[in-house]
Amino acid sequence: MCGIVAAVAERNIVPVLIEGLQRLEYRGYDSAGMALLNPTLTRLRSVGRVAELAAQAEGQVAHHGIAHTRWATHGVPSERNAHPHVSSGLAVVHNGIIENYAELKTELSAAGYVFTSDTDTEVIAHLINHTLKTIPDLFLAVQQATHRLIGAYAIAILQEWDDRIIVARQGAPLLLGVGEGAQGGRYAASDASALIQVTRQMIYLEEGDVAELKRDSIQIVGADGTAVTRAVHESSLSANDVELGSYAHYMQKEIFEQPQALAATLEMIGGAHTIFPNLFGVTAPEMLQDAKSVLILACGTSYHSGLVARYWIEQLAGIPCTVEIASEYRYRVSVPNPDQLVVAISQSGETADTLASVKHAKSLGMNKTLALCNVPESAIVRECALRFLTRAGPEIGVASTKAFTTQLAALFLLAVTLAKQNGRLSPDAESAYLQSLRHLPVAVQKVLALEPEIKLWSQRFANKQHALFLGRGHHYPIAMEGALKLKEISYIHAEAYPAGELKHGPLALVDAEMPVISIAPNDSLLEKLKSNLKEVAARGGELYVFADADSAVEEEPGLHILRLPEHYGLLSPVLHVVPLQLLAYHVALVKGTDVDKPRNLAKSVTVE
Repeated sequence: MCGIVAAVAERNIVPVLIEGLQRLEYRGYDSAGMALLNPTLTRLRSVGRVAELAAQAEGQVAHHGIAHTRWATHGVPSERNAHPHVSSGLAVVHNGIIENYAELKTELSAAGYVFTSDTDTEVIAHLINHTLKTIPDLFLAVQQATHRLIGAYAIAILQEWDDRIIVARQGAPLLLGVGEGAQGGRYAASDASALIQVTRQMIYLEEGDVAELKRDSIQIVGADGTAVTRAVHESSLSANDVELGSYAHYMQKEIFEQPQALAATLEMIGGAHTIFPNLFGVTAPEMLQDAKSVLILACGTSYHSGLVARYWIEQLAGIPCTVEIASEYRYRVSVPNPDQLVVAISQSGETADTLASVKHAKSLGMNKTLALCNVPESAIVRECALRFLTRAGPEIGVASTKAFTTQLAALFLLAVTLAKQNGRLSPDAESAYLQSLRHLPVAVQKVLALEPEIKLWSQRFANKQHALFLGRGHHYPIAMEGALKLKEISYIHAEAYPAGELKHGPLALVDAEMPVISIAPNDSLLEKLKSNLKEVAARGGELYVFADADSAVEEEPGLHILRLPEHYGLLSPVLHVVPLQLLAYHVALVKGTDVDKPRNLAKSVTVE
């Protein structure tokens, strides 16, 4: 959620901090701030966009600094609650939540510390300052103080007259950057996109790590306080990956990047004549062979991809599949099944609820774990025994698009692999599925050509307050995803239902003021769906139907049809979600909302 950038270098690091924060804006935030050493402490804070902070920082020069974008958890968005928080010449920025902050605040207040914010973060600043009274070295004091913190944190700390920045992480992402060239320097950030302006050499900190950053060196200790070495990785990101280019918004850019993202994700099967389980890891053949059922854990859009996968896995592989919202799974009493394959889906790989649910499953003895993720060095990837990387590239827009379709492609590949492992995949079917996957980028490209027609439809949604999405079978989760996209960025209240459920309640809501959006592929449920559409039309509802080219649904007054270029069988959900993404995007444009940074939302949800 929040974003951290820290830098210590020979160069003026103020522009580095500002650009880093701008590259982290996609994560969601409501205020921003920075602390600079010259060699005394200068603190700048603002409510609103990073551009306002940049204006405040104009003319500032410093070689040490920490910066932050905040997404409010404790205390309303305001300057007094914006980071950094200070304590007698010491400044701290923090991502995460400190669960025992109330107890620590009581203790520190009794010791004479005065709190000026409503945040849990200010506790960290005073706690480290208090620890310095008995351990007068910042690196050692941070190690000691973090042992008292319960919860999730990524923190960066600097102190007046000290030439170091200290960072630490537990349950929230933080990585280091090793400066290149004459300018050198050492850096820290919430993700690599904030640092590619200065380096592609990244170090991914592990749980409990504390690191000391100087201009030309890094020292890291693990959770037990002993010195450790973490590998340096060269990031595959480039500046072009996170730049807007010729597009109006990142969401639009990412919608149109889906053919390339799908091609990159499926590159390993480009010339393959057969499917190998090793695509999911070295030990995948044995682990997948032994899996008697599948449990998918995910949140938000990733949860919807899991719901589609349930249909595929049960139909193709013939084994039971359960999909759980990660934040619910870990807090309920469940029945452990050591033979179950646990699949964790996360775009960022740092989703706090999903990561915690995987750890919970493993604590129950369920060690057959597979991460399906877009970020190679993320926490969820490291936590799982197997991994499959969706190569969607950076996704900046808060409303997920290309991450979702690449997840679907990867999950279909998993379903086919499980079918083969279970002896349920004929050579002809395997060849047909491989061909369909290889053709998928071209098929999506054809759907994108429908944008002008979808743009015209969007005008009719400008004054609507509610919308209903309908789908059947494995297109019902696509209806759910379409409703989520519309509500996320246009703020129109939208709900999705299986079309057969209309008569069990939702039909009471239908009138001329509620548009009903339906997915109508030419599959075995089409005739059932047509009956459901008649139910809407009979109540005066206005229908917008996304149909296949050969779907026998005809346009009539109150029933508008947009036909996709081709029917795509089991992979049809990948195609049908694209026009729903475009519809949400263009409705948001008509309504004038902030497409890439919708209110109250964050991109990477790293707190519960």
